[in-house]
Amino acid sequence: MLQIIPALDAGGAERTTIEVAGALAREGLAALVASQGGRLEPDLAKAGGALIRLPVAAKNPVAILANAFKLARIVRARNVKLIHARSRAPAWSAFMAARMTGVPFVATYHGIYNARSALKRLYNSVMARADAVIANSEWTAAHIQDEYGFAPKRLAVIPRGVDLALFDPGGVAPERVATLRASWKAADGMRIVLLPGRLTRWKGQHVFVEALSQLAERGALAGVCAVIAGDPQGRDDYAAGLADAIVENALADVAMIAGHVADMPAAYLAADIVVSASTDPEAFGRVAAEAQAMGRAVIATDHGGARETVLPDVSGLLIPPGDAAALAGALGTLLARDADALAAMGAAGRRHIATGYTVERMCADTLLLYRALIGV
Repeated sequence: MLQIIPALDAGGAERTTIEVAGALAREGLAALVASQGGRLEPDLAKAGGALIRLPVAAKNPVAILANAFKLARIVRARNVKLIHARSRAPAWSAFMAARMTGVPFVATYHGIYNARSALKRLYNSVMARADAVIANSEWTAAHIQDEYGFAPKRLAVIPRGVDLALFDPGGVAPERVATLRASWKAADGMRIVLLPGRLTRWKGQHVFVEALSQLAERGALAGVCAVIAGDPQGRDDYAAGLADAIVENALADVAMIAGHVADMPAAYLAADIVVSASTDPEAFGRVAAEAQAMGRAVIATDHGGARETVLPDVSGLLIPPGDAAALAGALGTLLARDADALAAMGAAGRRHIATGYTVERMCADTLLLYRALIGV
């Protein structure tokens, strides 16, 4: 089986690629991944997958066509039975390679692709032209059906899965949590509010900073440490603007940009409240799901996959997207609750994730779809 993804850096699509590769390897199958690689290459190797280094992130039509021929040669040489693309540019190469070789083609919607022109709609449509299209939430499936004038041949909803062995509160050593708290300069007894995610405007970090400013004006941030975890991945201007906003709003003693955090289970456990402030809909919403798996109360924006993964007023709070006042209100509400009340919300969230959003279920459903497509 050959999965194709632009790069292997931090992200939900990248993690899913590795998790499915691991499931394939455990079944005794060759789990190939075509990608330009990245920081998660050791994780792929550990899972039993094999990297085929190709520049499949390229969007140039000539490069896409060249990659299609390269992939077709790989399919023939390695006896590949199925190609699975997880992004649009490599999906076009995969689509052509699959047609050249006669193998099934699968595409997964890990995000929502906006189209403001006919050309962009055509570019996006390759994801819906696969022999099977995987939507990572019910919301994503509805979006796919609404977006195109044709129905995918086969549309399967397979939600993103959380690894409950990795994201297990009992499996994180206290030293890991203490190390992160120290790096965030959070003194003993301080409550931590964490917003993880790559630094890009639609992830809502600027809304978070504005909400913190409103709380500071009310004197509601005493003993609170606010952490924005993530790296800009080339969006340096936005990151610099966030840093300036923290200073301009007199939040330098409260809020910080921590950069990339490799140990996310410990990061969630170090936090008291986890925020997902995305202004555009998250197709699934990995942060909210992982934080709940770690037993943490969450605040998420009320659209996209969060409506499925967060139980309103039970495991977390849902707020309108882009609404700093609503976010400030939600933060104030949870900060006013004691540790037992927050722990009860976190426990409810972990039960919810364990019921329907595990990596085992995701991988099993994906491999079942593979078998149906190749006739096994």
